[in-house]
Amino acid sequence: MRKMSTLLASTMLAVGFSASAMAADINLTISSWLPPTHPINTEMLEGLVDMMEEATDGQVSGEIKLGLAPPPAQMDLILDGAADITIIFNGYQPGRFVGTKLIELPGYEGNAEAASVAYWRAHEKYLAQLDEFKGTKVIALNTHGPGQVHSNKPVAKLEDLQGLKTRLGGGVSADVGAELGLVGIQVPAPKVYETLSSGAADAVAMNMGERISFKLNEVAKNVYEMPGGFYRGAFAVLMSQETFDAMPEDVKSALEEKVFGEPASRMMGAAWDESDNKAREATMAAGDNNIVTASAEDQAKFAEMAARVRTKVLGEISDLGIDADAAAEMVKSTMASYGK
Repeated sequence: MRKMSTLLASTMLAVGFSASAMAADINLTISSWLPPTHPINTEMLEGLVDMMEEATDGQVSGEIKLGLAPPPAQMDLILDGAADITIIFNGYQPGRFVGTKLIELPGYEGNAEAASVAYWRAHEKYLAQLDEFKGTKVIALNTHGPGQVHSNKPVAKLEDLQGLKTRLGGGVSADVGAELGLVGIQVPAPKVYETLSSGAADAVAMNMGERISFKLNEVAKNVYEMPGGFYRGAFAVLMSQETFDAMPEDVKSALEEKVFGEPASRMMGAAWDESDNKAREATMAAGDNNIVTASAEDQAKFAEMAARVRTKVLGEISDLGIDADAAAEMVKSTMASYGK
């Protein structure tokens, strides 16, 4: 994978430039809505470009471009032909994606890499038939690590979360937030720092890695951590079907066999894990930050809440004609056996 300095990476991504793209036969426009130095850009999307270049002997590359559309409009960019590839956070469009909530449920054990692989496999076997990404080609799926609550005031126990104005990303995080008694605020992730620093929110639900990406160590110095997480957040990497169909057959075959699907999903999940680990270390090293792990009593209380959320969400998916229980069991077993 290409490694760039932070300054160089920021500059190159901001102008949508990827050096190796100059020599490629097919140069794809990749849309991103995250800050230039976010791991989605520097590790996941750049990693995807590297994988495509390697698989096609340099015939396919890509340019990452920022600011083409707000987060909820990224899929429409692909459908409209304004970009070739994008990454979307499913929770930004409530009601549009239901099956994808399967991977966001609390209670799964394993890291983001295991979850991302399990997500892809469950998608292939169960969720793809819902066609929730209709009109696009799904080339990778991933989930960030366990979502925790980061606040600008101390939280020592589960009941301290009651009434906190909390930025929730949608999807299962909203279902869990309702159980916890959080007052949900929905703003895109890039607005989190501003929302917390202004006092418009007391807390945010995010994975640990975002403490670096969105400078939460400055504005949310307290972490209330539930082992296994309160939820996970699901992402999809989508490609224009027309773009893919127009590629030569040998190129399409190479991408399908070596990049798209489980390989890219695994790579992205691993990048989330690395991000979480780095952020945890930074938080522990900061003298004025604090991580509180939920007590055994609070873990038991949350397990009851999580069970209600699982019943609700699996019911929603079952109503769509999917064997939700079997799909959830597949995710659970895949994650439990992953890497063993």
